[in-house]
Amino acid sequence: MKTIKLPRFTIGKDQGLFLIAGPCVIESEKMMLETARQLKEIATELSLPLIFKSSYDKANRSSVQSFRGPGLVKGLKILRKIKEEFELPVLSDIHTEEEAKAAAEVLDILQIPAFLCRQTDLLVAAARTGRIVNVKKGQFMAPWEMGNAVEKIESAGNQKILLTERGASFGYNNLVSDMRAIPIMQRFGYPVVFDATHSVQLPGAAGKSSSGQREFVAPLARAAVAAGCDGLFMEVHPDPDHAPSDGPNMVPLKDLPELLRQVKRIHDAIRSPK
Repeated sequence: MKTIKLPRFTIGKDQGLFLIAGPCVIESEKMMLETARQLKEIATELSLPLIFKSSYDKANRSSVQSFRGPGLVKGLKILRKIKEEFELPVLSDIHTEEEAKAAAEVLDILQIPAFLCRQTDLLVAAARTGRIVNVKKGQFMAPWEMGNAVEKIESAGNQKILLTERGASFGYNNLVSDMRAIPIMQRFGYPVVFDATHSVQLPGAAGKSSSGQREFVAPLARAAVAAGCDGLFMEVHPDPDHAPSDGPNMVPLKDLPELLRQVKRIHDAIRSPK
């Protein structure tokens, strides 16, 4: 497996568990900065490398009336401030080829949303920026099919790739997590992340928005670390019950430290010498 360098740490082969975390979508600048501050304190105390995540635009919301975020220009300005003030790498979603270059001026990692993971031109545009590209596996895809996404990015000369498992469609409005996906995707030679919060989403189940089962985030996160994932992705929020996007599956910020302590113990146990 390849190692991938970020400004202040390295992830990948033999580098230990890392965390991607932050609110689903950028709300106010004040709330983003305070959340980033608390996340950094938690991660530092637990010696977990942290990548801050929040979306400047949620282009795939269920309803045209749903809150999407502040948009590219304003959102990137807030993410740049977090990056500089807290010395954290930052990640956000891109949805079009045109966004890739502008987003890459700020973001350390360009994320390809699950619904767009087969969009060849988008993958290639992200790859050509030279930034790390995190591809969410589509709910409609088998893990072995992600090799095609890898090849598209590599075709542009980029080998800085993360692959993220986020559940598979299981009937209507439901997802199921198959932990075999983690070692299967690791065979492509890149770090694999488990998205513990979108994996408990109930897509579209609330009619004009998605619902979720937050109570299953912790058991799935623990299982994924036991299965050998290289990183965890968790959307967290100070008050998820009142969040404008993905509240039902986000982790309350106050509950995060204990969950991270649990997964760290599991990670250390499965990697301890026999």
